[in-house]
Amino acid sequence: MMKAVTISDVAKQAGVSKSTVSQFLNQRYDYMAEKTKKRIEQAIDELGYSPNIVARSLKQKSTMTIGVIVANILHVFSTQVIRAIEDYCNESNFHVIVCNADDEPAKEKRYIDMLRAKQVDGIIVFPTGGNVDLYKDLVKQNYPIVFMDRMVPGISVSSVLLDNEKASDLAVRTFVKKGYTRIGMISPPIVKNITPRTERVDGFKKALKKQQMTFYPEYLASGEIADIQVMMEQLFKQANPPTALLALNDRVLVEILQFVKAQQFNIPHDLALIGIDDVSFAGIYNPELTTIAQPAFEMGKKAAELLLYLIRNKNVQEEARVYRFEPKLIERTSV
Repeated sequence: MMKAVTISDVAKQAGVSKSTVSQFLNQRYDYMAEKTKKRIEQAIDELGYSPNIVARSLKQKSTMTIGVIVANILHVFSTQVIRAIEDYCNESNFHVIVCNADDEPAKEKRYIDMLRAKQVDGIIVFPTGGNVDLYKDLVKQNYPIVFMDRMVPGISVSSVLLDNEKASDLAVRTFVKKGYTRIGMISPPIVKNITPRTERVDGFKKALKKQQMTFYPEYLASGEIADIQVMMEQLFKQANPPTALLALNDRVLVEILQFVKAQQFNIPHDLALIGIDDVSFAGIYNPELTTIAQPAFEMGKKAAELLLYLIRNKNVQEEARVYRFEPKLIERTSV
């Protein structure tokens, strides 16, 4: 069995001290002569040296790794947030492990336990809200954690969210401005732990009231994504169905568009449509789709900034804060 190549071997081959090689490996070579750098690089290459990351992380008491637990990786928003987190962490030499919890508390708990076992330095989580005691333990241990897209009542953890009520308000105001009075909304199951859903539905009701419009309970349909086609059929069997619809998120929007296509509805003549989440095909769909965009990349970057700050300042007691981001109306031709 071949003996592992060590820093000492590299130092000897390059004719420098072990600490000089260590500084080179940690990219602390601002004052290092170019010739020295080249000799170390050459020695590493010739000997086939590979740093022992586990040993280094034990020494530094940091694995330079974070975990990200998303509720559902199929959402455009989740994918964009992950990308922004990864970009920011990469610049800071942190690695990212991504987990998909499917909004299942048991799965979320398994992932948190797994990430802790792997000694990740902190976690960004889209919380299911079902592991309150576990979150409380993490807070008590001063473990670096940031909530994304959601809040959990009674848990003192900083959260990064959209101003969800404003997103619904922007949509309702756009419909009213164009003269629509029978306005409906389609949502996945309205679960109290899933902050964007409850806030967007509340925002929808408040916006109608603000515009002195009637809220028709029968125009608010919520259910599993797989059942949306059936829900839409029932919605349009009513004597006076809605003439405008707000899709609560990107996956709901896709289901509505499939129904519209099957029924050969004309948008916006038969049905006006706005979706929260700016889907990639919105500008090339016919007609182009009016959407309410979330600044997903900014939100992801903010979550990563917060987490890395907590990791680097573990001994500082930080007060938990909620960071709200502004939604943006992108007017196209579906209204």
